[in-house]
Amino acid sequence: MGVRRGGRWLLRPVTFGVPEGVVGLAGPPGAGKSTLLATFATLRRPNAGVLHILGHDITNTAGQRAARAGIGYLPARFSRAESMTAGEFVAYAAYYKRTSASAARSMLRRLDLTEAAGTELALLPPDVRLRAGLAAACVHEPDLVLLDDPFGDLCAAAEPWPTGADGPGRQTLTAAMAELIPVLRSLAPTVVVTADAADTLTGWCDRLFTLARGRLAGQPTHSATARRGRSAADRRASAGPQGVLEPQPVEAMTGRRPARPALPRLRLPQLPLPLPARAVRRPPARSATGV
Repeated sequence: MGVRRGGRWLLRPVTFGVPEGVVGLAGPPGAGKSTLLATFATLRRPNAGVLHILGHDITNTAGQRAARAGIGYLPARFSRAESMTAGEFVAYAAYYKRTSASAARSMLRRLDLTEAAGTELALLPPDVRLRAGLAAACVHEPDLVLLDDPFGDLCAAAEPWPTGADGPGRQTLTAAMAELIPVLRSLAPTVVVTADAADTLTGWCDRLFTLARGRLAGQPTHSATARRGRSAADRRASAGPQGVLEPQPVEAMTGRRPARPALPRLRLPQLPLPLPARAVRRPPARSATGV
């Protein structure tokens, strides 16, 4: 698959696969991460090659509609909805996804947003506003979740403070990410997260890719959870030459989605970056999801 914009390759044609788990995509601003994620979300079509989402070919209308039913997409900014309350925002997303109002209330409880449901998004702290966005994107229980720079506002909020290891801005960012990372890992069988810096994704993503100058390359994640969760075939593929992406088979979803445990209310101590990996219950090994 290849993606072009403005006469240049944002992603030069390459064969790759996104399996189950949390997959990170890092790259400098303007590298094309948002455009690539929008392509995964079926908002645009690739300029070359073929793209299969959850086993569906999105180049035809029927496959595109089937894929969209299983995708949850949260763009980097949703400022046009800031005048809505968190509860209204999630309820509207449920209506748009043809999901019941009870599903919206259940998602608010699951992401610990019951008390913030009546507050406008513009007045919420960045981490709570992100939770509202995650609830809206996942209200229909998708199989694939695409998150475009979810930690961008948190990093921007920490910039005015000292950026040293002991600075209050870094401590606030670390504490917020420590609470949000388990939430992200439990959203769906496959979660794709983008960030400008690879350090933001290192240590807790199962797979990590970098996008620069139109080239996609695999990077080590330094995550013990990722190593334990990989199959023998995945370990053999990752042992190849660095920068070479082995094709990954992707099949259609079959059967019922495994039940996801309710998230507890987390109050974690402030931890230094990089964050340690967390052992989280993963979906069955044979459930085929991803891009």
